[in-house]
Order: sequence, then structure tokens, then C-alpha cells
Amino acid sequence: MEQPGGALVASERYGSAESWKYWAKDGAMERRRDGEQRQSAGSSVLRVFRAFCSSLSGTLATQASLRGVGVGNQEATVAAATLTWLLRDGTGMLGRIVFAWRKGRKLDSEAKKWRLFADGLNDVAMLMEIVAPHFPAFFTLILCSAGVFKSVVGVAGGATRAALTVHQARRDNMADVSAKDGSQETLVNLAGLLLSLLLVPLVTDDPPLTLGLFFLFTLLHLFANYKAVRSVVMETFNEARLSIVLQRYLRDGRVPGPAEANGREPLLPDFRTPVPIRLGVKLQDVVHRYPDQLDLALKGNNKPFLVGIRNGCVSVCLGPEASVGDEIRAACQALWLGGRLEAPTSRHENQNGHWETVHQSHQLMDDVFTGFLKDAEAAGWDVKRTLLDWDEWRVEWKTKSS
Repeated sequence: MEQPGGALVASERYGSAESWKYWAKDGAMERRRDGEQRQSAGSSVLRVFRAFCSSLSGTLATQASLRGVGVGNQEATVAAATLTWLLRDGTGMLGRIVFAWRKGRKLDSEAKKWRLFADGLNDVAMLMEIVAPHFPAFFTLILCSAGVFKSVVGVAGGATRAALTVHQARRDNMADVSAKDGSQETLVNLAGLLLSLLLVPLVTDDPPLTLGLFFLFTLLHLFANYKAVRSVVMETFNEARLSIVLQRYLRDGRVPGPAEANGREPLLPDFRTPVPIRLGVKLQDVVHRYPDQLDLALKGNNKPFLVGIRNGCVSVCLGPEASVGDEIRAACQALWLGGRLEAPTSRHENQNGHWETVHQSHQLMDDVFTGFLKDAEAAGWDVKRTLLDWDEWRVEWKTKSS
């Protein structure tokens, strides 16, 4: 297809919104935004303006409420209290937005890890609130930091609870499971409230006892949560579980069952720096600037995905017709490539050397993937869906013949 700007070699779309096209001319490739956009800019502005007005109304209501309950006798006192309230709530809102933006997709694929993270961060926030009165000069800073942590806990805790509820709803009874989970939590909180009525008089005006009991209960809480999260056995592949299963299969030809792989899945922070793997990226994250890069990506590959290595990162483009099996295969190739790149001899390869490694991964998957997927299903894994961290870019590319 020839156009004044060159030949169309690929097009891509992010979800149902923006669309882009790649044009080749004079040995170079250019990415341009498509003219068609699905979202109305006017409706977006109206939605933002409506939320903005609602936020301002809430601010005025907060100030009126403080004045109504008699906070201070002067206007300055009410204004100062209002600003302090807004500062605490505002930092919490900012933390919630940034965390959801940066880690939102991970909450599905790594629900167990982020569930444990939320529990630990909540304990840290409570500790900060306990010690804040002892540092008057930094009281506002500590309180706002604790508010940010609690807002992150709210996002991570609520999202991972929903993900785990979906896992537990084996008879498609998510509402029933969610309701019973809420009732169970309410019962536990009620018991805690009754115990608190007996405990609070004992710790009043005794900071050492307060901190001692807090650390004791925190350790018990974290241990119980770790054991609870570790007991969850999920039959769908995420990146960690797929890596465990694939490595064992390539090593000795055996696919570990869900219970074994879940028992080895890391739940605590890993301070290593593994090779980043990005799934469902833009075409330019796999091939860059030159059409012959697309030819290299297609060499030995007739699947609806493209795999490439750029700047030490393994990236995968996904075609719109790709099946779940294709997604699993592409992720397996990316994980294998990531393992190869971690080897010291691979870190200094040029881009052409990386393409040779990519072609080896295609050949490896041609040889082993069918047997791997069959054995995985026989071992009890659900291969009809995944929890792999795919972004929403979908790409259609043109071969030389087309």
C-alpha cells in the first residue's frame, strides 16, 4: 500500500482509544498518529469539570462542618484546621492516584504479593500515627506520610481482595463469597473492639507498653497474613509461576503442579535486578526506525506476536488475533530470553546478536511448547486464561509478500 508518506508496514491500537500507523520510506520507518480517535474530547473535559466542581463543594462542606462543631473562635483557626485537613486528604489522594497508575496492572497478576505488601504497609502507617505525637515539629509531615501509606493500602488491599475473591468463587458465586468475607471480617473486628475496651485503660499514659503490645500484635498479624497468603493455590499462570514451571520443564521435562509452584512463588520483595519483561507493547519497543528490523523480528516466526530485545529489556508485541495459547507461548519465550540475557556473556552482545538469540527462542518453542502446554493442562493448570501482565497495545504488521 503506497501513500505520499511511504509504504504502510504496520498499525497499532491501544485498547479502544488511540491508533497509530508505521510508514516506511527511504530505508527508515516513521510512526504517526491515526486521525481517527474514539474518545470525545468534549465529554472528557465535561467529566473532569464535574469532578472538579464536586471536589470544591466538598472543600466548602468540610470548612462549614468544622465551623459548625466549634473548631476555634476565629476565622484563622477554622481556615488553618481546614487546610490541615485538606493537606492530609490531598496527599492521600495523590498517593492513591500515583500508585494505581504505576502498579495497577500488577495487582491482578501478583495479587498475593501485593496483598502481603498492603498488610505490612498498613502496620507501618499505624506505627507512624502512634509515634507522631512524640515529634511535634514533624507531626504534620508524619501524619501526611501515614495518610499516603494508608491510601496505597486502600488501593492495594481492595484490589487484591477482589482478585482473590474471584479466585475463591469456584461456582461463579463472587457476590456470595464477597458477602461472607465481609461478614467474617466484621465479626473479627467486633471481637477486636471488645478486647480493645479492656486493653485501652491498661495502656493509657504508658507509651512503652503501647509500643511493646503494638510490635507484638504486628508480628503476629504479619505472620498470620503470610501463612494465609502462602496457602492460596492459584491455577492460572502469572509471570512468577510460569517461570517456575517453565524452568523445571526445560531442566527435567516435568511440569510442577499448581500446589508445588505456588509454594515456590516469591511473596517478599526481591532485591535482585532481573531483566525487565514487557508484554503487549508498541511496535517501536520491539523494532526501531528501520523496516529491516521488522523483517528480523518476523524471521522464523509465523505466530501472531513479535519478540525483540532493546536496551536490555525483552518486549513482546501482540497481534489482535492472538489466542491465550499464543500469549502463554510468547511469555515463555520472553522468560527464556530474560534468563539468557542475565548471563554475563550475553550482556555485551550487539543488536544483531540479540536477534540471533530471539531466533533461537522461536526454534526452542517450536520444539517444546506443544508438549509443555499439554503437560501443564494435565498437571492441573488452567490454560484457558492467564494472569500475565499484558498491556493493551495490539499491532497488525505487514510481511514483505503483503
